[in-house]
Amino acid sequence: MTKVALVDDHQLIRNALAELINNFEGYQVIHQARDGGQFLTQLKSYEHPDIALVDINMPNMDGYETAKRLTEEYPAIKILALSVEDDEEAIIKMLRSGSKGYLLKDTPTKEFKLALDEINSKGYYHSDLVTNTLLNSLKPSKNGTPVKSLIQYQAREEEFLHLACSELTYKEIADKMCVSPRTIDGYRENLFFKLDVKSRVGMVLFAIKNSIVEI
Repeated sequence: MTKVALVDDHQLIRNALAELINNFEGYQVIHQARDGGQFLTQLKSYEHPDIALVDINMPNMDGYETAKRLTEEYPAIKILALSVEDDEEAIIKMLRSGSKGYLLKDTPTKEFKLALDEINSKGYYHSDLVTNTLLNSLKPSKNGTPVKSLIQYQAREEEFLHLACSELTYKEIADKMCVSPRTIDGYRENLFFKLDVKSRVGMVLFAIKNSIVEI
């Protein structure tokens, strides 16, 4: 049974979500909290959930701070942001705070269930909203801090990583780097392995967290 916590300042929303999730096979809501502070207090005394659905706009401790604290103190809990905010700043800030996915509160039930399944099995969920936000808002950084001290990769792989954080397709990246698409496939697979990611969005998230790109 996958255990879920709901962190939202609106009780009606919490109750509705709890009823929905408890009807999903294999899921059970074990905690409800009105804000991050109350949730962190609960975690000191009660069972820890596998997934925490966290709203952004809450009194006392908002979603950003909640996600940061959970990531630092309870890294095993997977955070899925659930909010009405659909602007780039909110999405990226929440991801940088430690959220493994981001959904709008009007997300259809089918996608909501898919997000829970993906977070539970893969550790992340990259919706179309998140993917489009990241690829459309990032540009290569001229002053980004290199991560060679953390990850050893070739100069051409580093160049590819910067270009992957743009709107260019893989074919366009190949043309820009004057190499074949097969070579680009090699760079991509090497970085997937070295960065321990499984998708282009995963590479972008790594680049954000390590200041390789600026927003």
